[in-house]
Amino acid sequence: MSETHENPGPASAPVALPPLGSDPVEIARALVDARSVSGEETVLADAVEAALRACPHLEVLRHGDTVVARTNLGRPERVIVAGHLDTVPVAVTSEQPDGNVPGRLESRDGEEVLWGRGSVDMKGGDAVILHLAAALAAPRRDVTWVLYDHEEVEASLNGLGRALDAHPDWFEADLAVLGEPTAGDIEGGCNGTLRLILDVPGRAAHSGRAWVGANAIHAAGDLVGRAAAAPVRTVDVEGLAYREGFNVTLIEGGVATNTIPPSCRVTVNYRFAPDLSAEEALARAKRVLAGLPVDGGETDPVIDGGTGPVVVTLDDLSPAARPGLDSPLAAELIAAVRERGGEVGPKYGWTDVARFSAAGIPAVNLGPGDALLAHTDDEHCPVSQIRDVAGVLRDWLA
Repeated sequence: MSETHENPGPASAPVALPPLGSDPVEIARALVDARSVSGEETVLADAVEAALRACPHLEVLRHGDTVVARTNLGRPERVIVAGHLDTVPVAVTSEQPDGNVPGRLESRDGEEVLWGRGSVDMKGGDAVILHLAAALAAPRRDVTWVLYDHEEVEASLNGLGRALDAHPDWFEADLAVLGEPTAGDIEGGCNGTLRLILDVPGRAAHSGRAWVGANAIHAAGDLVGRAAAAPVRTVDVEGLAYREGFNVTLIEGGVATNTIPPSCRVTVNYRFAPDLSAEEALARAKRVLAGLPVDGGETDPVIDGGTGPVVVTLDDLSPAARPGLDSPLAAELIAAVRERGGEVGPKYGWTDVARFSAAGIPAVNLGPGDALLAHTDDEHCPVSQIRDVAGVLRDWLA
């Protein structure tokens, strides 16, 4: 079954994927070679759909540029294994005038790595999904394989979220595994994230007569100081320590070098631990920026930088996810990872495990690649990790 594409990307050359039974490293390299910046995933999604439809044991479904393939063997348990097809923009620099696409295999400190945009986040994980979807014709638990679009942009465009809303029956499962980069370890749950845009008022004046105006950038300085001094926490949730972050990430202001700025815009990002609901985190962030105690009190206080009330716009609010490690399926997967020398820890960044958790499906992160290299100009993933993650999941599912 195929549905109309809702967000087709620009026309591009067709993508040639190797046979899905190939070494997952070769599949990963082909995926990296296929440029698929958010909004440009259609051609790659077409290739993925075609490759999966060639597997007779799979039912293949599509919503926009999200492709779902699943076994229907009547097993008593079902798991989801998911990954996103899109990447952040390619890195064009003076040293890399063509960007970091296509990819290449190279040696780093005696280890073979796949270099290129998306090798870490998260086409190495996607390659594992495609390889195993083709290889596991009769797994001991039914599997729903999901490859989706628009993960790297605003939440309303997220292909997984849109497909979940439109077809919740496609995603019924007992556990979900998201192939986000974890260097082959298990990372449980994730921090939540919210983004506030603060428009600070001022009054323009000639800088030679500054006392006539009101400097919005100076007023914003108080808000920056409150953000810098925010009481961020390290919180134990079900045995995992989640570290928070509260940061100003953008400042925009000023009209001329001899003019007192009449406005300033400050963007704040709060990464909050899974012990807080999204609403609790939002109230906490507003109290910090209002200079109030973080616990208790008003949930929507007036924020003032000294030149008047600040206009506050909620630009993003994505809930955290608890670890989800206590389900029998998760415990079994954890044991398989530990048998290969892997570890278990928290996911500090936000991932789509939160969407699965909100849908009542316990979810964990497990994929190749070091998350610290995601989105960097030098993004690269050890090929051994791609094969190791494929091996762990094969052993767990087969």
